[in-house]
Amino acid sequence: MKNFMVLITISVMALLLAACAGARKGYSAEQCRQTIDTAYEELSFAKSEGFAGTVNYTKAASLLTAAKTNQTFESYDACVENAEKARYYIKESKKGE
Repeated sequence: MKNFMVLITISVMALLLAACAGARKGYSAEQCRQTIDTAYEELSFAKSEGFAGTVNYTKAASLLTAAKTNQTFESYDACVENAEKARYYIKESKKGE
């Protein structure tokens, strides 16, 4: 009976560890994709408005490339961070800074 209880306890612990191993931390793939899509839409709008030549526009485009690379390697926290930075530079490019 004692061996049976030990076996049950170990089985439950193994199941809990397996469940935790699959859990994602931080941002998800969906948040990454949505942030990149939004940033690309804003970048296209900025380009259509004639802001494509600014330094901030170029920084934003580079950050979006980095975000897509992060997405490819499933580094979703870095993906969202780079896409949000890109959105900041897109807004700044519209200000003419």
